Amino acid sequence: MGAGPSGGFGNWDASAQLARDTIALQHTQGIPTAFLHVMDHTLLEQVAAAPSGAYRETPESVYLKFQQNIGACFCDQWIPTNPLTMSEAGYDSTISRGATTGLAEIVVDGVVIDSPEAVVDHMEDHLFPSFETAAADLDLMQDALVNELIRQESYVQELFGRDLLKVPYDGFQRFPRLQYGLYGYENYFMAYALYPEVMERGFMLEANLAVKHNALAARAIVEGGLPRVVRLDHDMTDSRGTLADPKTLDQMWFPQFARSIQPLLDAGIRLLWHCDGNVTPMIPRLIECGIGGFQGFQYEDGVDYEAICKMTDRQGNPLMIWAGVSVTRTLPMGTKDDVRAELQWLVDNGPRVGLFLGASSSIIPATNRENVKALVEVLAFYREKGRA
Repeated sequence: MGAGPSGGFGNWDASAQLARDTIALQHTQGIPTAFLHVMDHTLLEQVAAAPSGAYRETPESVYLKFQQNIGACFCDQWIPTNPLTMSEAGYDSTISRGATTGLAEIVVDGVVIDSPEAVVDHMEDHLFPSFETAAADLDLMQDALVNELIRQESYVQELFGRDLLKVPYDGFQRFPRLQYGLYGYENYFMAYALYPEVMERGFMLEANLAVKHNALAARAIVEGGLPRVVRLDHDMTDSRGTLADPKTLDQMWFPQFARSIQPLLDAGIRLLWHCDGNVTPMIPRLIECGIGGFQGFQYEDGVDYEAICKMTDRQGNPLMIWAGVSVTRTLPMGTKDDVRAELQWLVDNGPRVGLFLGASSSIIPATNRENVKALVEVLAFYREKGRA
């Protein structure tokens, strides 16, 4: 094993080892607990046994203690200050807004995005050249990027210690995106429909950059001895299905996506897709591209969890599944019995290997705290007893 964060510890404590064995698709007695991203400051402090107000003063230490106290086995996205964007009533209105969070006027690089034509103008004059420049820069900083990725993972793993496994996330994934986050939904998707040739060129240029970036990310994972799994995170669906017509995605996006992720697949790294909304139309296409598992799931949107868990990757291996109790239905609106029943359903219908349990996404303020505590209790049961 290499000299990176995984190689530096040697013997892992039981919870981190459980995560490592599950990532390797080994049969295990227990089912590992995924990191819970809780946004409720009071609940974080209660579970961390910290005084009131401690989270705002020392967010990183309180957040980590919370995860350790709930028995989390692994974390990929380390975002200890993210709950600072929330108040007890929800999103903090004093935080600056963005293109998809109510910004009154969207201005990017001095360009006012008030029409689909403005989107196209900015893409051609600014966004596309930035992809090409970034791709050229990667040719000059290959070793530096690899070393920095290993360094950042080593830092967090040292912070976590031996009982909590850090899994690669930030900096380890690049692929073409739907650019609604930059331009806003309305004008971006009008541009997507009216100027497909521009969109296709954008996906191609971003894929050119992604191929180079992901080759270096794969090097960092291999040379750093990091866990060989990466979650890909980009919302492309809502409760109705894909945000863009699947036929246009088949033509313009999926080929470039598949090309982007190939360097990671070539290095033997399992890729998971984060599922927000009804991802049903995308599932077979993602597997065909090389995706080896899924995380999240909004069952209430029609996602067939049971059917997905019976699928295999394109080599015929079981899919890795990071399942969780619904944060939009069960945790906020159900009972403790509903939480227990949903976890049992996830276990009964999940894969026999490669299963992680947690919550389907971030747990927002005002979520029923008793339900969250029940979630933690039942996760502990499955972590110790497994399907028994």
